[in-house]
Amino acid sequence: MLETSVRLLRLLSLLQARPDWPGAELADRLGVTTRTVRNDVERLRILGYQINSTTGAAGGYRLGSGAALPPLILDDEEAVAVAVSLHAAAGGTVTGIEETSLRALAKLQQMLPSRLRRRIEAVRAATVSVTGRGPTVDAETLTVIAAAIRDHERLRFDYRGHGGDAGVRTVEPHRLVHTGRRWYLLAWDGDRDDWRTFRADRISPRTPNGGRFTPRTPPDGDAAAHVVRGTGSAAWRHPARVRLHAPLDELAERLTPAAGLLRDDTEHGGCVLETGGDSLYDLAAFLGSLGVPFTVLDPPELRALLRDLATRYAAAAQEDRERS
Repeated sequence: MLETSVRLLRLLSLLQARPDWPGAELADRLGVTTRTVRNDVERLRILGYQINSTTGAAGGYRLGSGAALPPLILDDEEAVAVAVSLHAAAGGTVTGIEETSLRALAKLQQMLPSRLRRRIEAVRAATVSVTGRGPTVDAETLTVIAAAIRDHERLRFDYRGHGGDAGVRTVEPHRLVHTGRRWYLLAWDGDRDDWRTFRADRISPRTPNGGRFTPRTPPDGDAAAHVVRGTGSAAWRHPARVRLHAPLDELAERLTPAAGLLRDDTEHGGCVLETGGDSLYDLAAFLGSLGVPFTVLDPPELRALLRDLATRYAAAAQEDRERS
């Protein structure tokens, strides 16, 4: 019985490792006959695993999706990734899943070996999340929107505008975009004959959905870039365009979408950042913290502030040298 249980776990691990397995190869990996493999597959099916099989010379097995979620087998790296993601979900921007995430995390941590628990705890202790400072979205709302996008169905919802006004909208949903602080829906609004961006936390879906539609190509072919550009210009009191004299790939690894939109600018040997801030001083400090040369394209007020700061900083450095 013990040998059978161990073999079943090994078989399940192999089936999860890649899509298709010839029966003969599975038998060779497990050190058994193909008949034993067939019997073990039947045992896994009884436990709730959906395993599809094909016959013939090229026959084999594929692990499918069933009506219920059977137990999963995760390797070390997968277990750490799931645990860290559950930590983030418990304090993130989606409401209604905090308690569920904590319950799932508790179950996972109970099964983890001590070496993995230490790795996860180290990541948790060293990480500070600020995503919770933004508005949260009901998990069911995101699920309804995502399903409409997947099925290409028109979405009907009540929407609260920035000024508090409410109205019913019917749109062709294209993508959900998460900027780090907020969730947005990019959709084609037929009543306005144009693309529109909606804050997901202001959406209250109506059911049922509308009819199906043929998906359109998003503006500039990039849904995320369009949303970041549009929401940034609306959210920032002082929008700005800055040429950063550093490779796009280098800066893309350091900047989150919430920082702004990065565009390649190979003509000038760098990239352009469309960003902004609540104050020009905050914006100047942010640009200085990047540690790369930059040129302010807009606004002129930011250039004037940087010249003033440069004069003051130079004077402060001169005074320091005189004292020494």
